[in-house]
Parts: sequence; structure tokens; C-alpha cells
Amino acid sequence: MEHRFLAVHYQLHSVKDGEQTLEEQTIREQPFQFISGFGVALEALEQHVLPLEKGTEFEFTLTPDEAFGEYNPEGVHTLGRDFFNVNGKFDAQYIYPGAIIQLVDGEENRFPARVIKVEPEGVTIDTNHPMAGKTLNFTGEVLENRPATDDEVNTLIKRMTGGCGGCSGGCGDGCGDGCGSGDCGEGGCGNCH
Repeated sequence: MEHRFLAVHYQLHSVKDGEQTLEEQTIREQPFQFISGFGVALEALEQHVLPLEKGTEFEFTLTPDEAFGEYNPEGVHTLGRDFFNVNGKFDAQYIYPGAIIQLVDGEENRFPARVIKVEPEGVTIDTNHPMAGKTLNFTGEVLENRPATDDEVNTLIKRMTGGCGGCSGGCGDGCGDGCGSGDCGEGGCGNCH
């Protein structure tokens, strides 16, 4: 399978009862860039833009099943405040309504959750994707669509597997992260100061 490097400039609207709400957009100078076949982009988004040539404009709609799935009420949980303690104290700096936090399950898988409310008896979180249950409309333009280079693929694989973090050049272990000698934080490459 040939991996392709794509750059797309787009606007994303959610659609409900015929009304569209702008959810996110790129700017042309900073498009969404990804390599096909790695699950970086939504599979349905990738399928729509992959056959399009550079310069082609697009518009398509994804159902919740094609996008982020249906909203699942069982994805809402209340956890004890002590679950969010750092050094014995509740972490109010990062745990507040609307905050997106990273949680880890029993198998060490990381996943995002949104804090819904913070109360004396606990913190309510929502593990549904923020766009779960929404129909999504994408409009935009393909700015680049070409075969990915071996270097681009290898760099992506390193990042996805916890290897080098991508500061782009020489922190001493040959991974090309760009931290100069002594600039890497704890954990080596990818933790430049």
C-alpha cells in the first residue's frame, strides 16, 4: 500500500436540524497535514480526499457513524476528587469544567476526556468525543497529495510508537530531534526545553 502525504485546508461544520455550526477550520498557511493509512485522519475523511488531486475543492458530509460515532450516555462518569490529586492536593489548575484531560485505562491506553463539572463529592467527566453524535460537513481544498517519502513515514512511525518526539535534529541519540546537547528534558528526544 502506498502511503500518501496530504495537506488539506478545510472548514468543518456540525449539522443539526438544518443549522450548521462552525466547529473548526484551518488556515491556508497551516493546513491539516497527514500521511494516509495510519489512522491520523478520520477514515471517511481520508477516503474522500485521497483520490483528489492537488488544487481540487471538496464538500462532503459524514454521518455520526462515519465520523465519531453516536453519543453514548455511558461515557459519562463521576470519579472521586482524590483521583485528581497531585502531591496530596486537588489539581484545580488543570481540572475545571470544560478542560480536556488525558486518562489512562487499566491496559495503559491513553484517551481524552472532558471535565463536565467539579463538585465536592467528585468530578464528572465525559469520555465521548466532543463531536460524537454529530453529522459533519467538510468543505475545503486539497493543497498537496503526493507519495509520502520514506523519511516522512519513518518519522511518523517513530512518533506513533513513542520514539522520537520531533524537534528535528541531534540530541545525541541519532534520532534527529534537534534538541542540542543537554537540551532534552527527562525522557530524551521529543522533550526539548
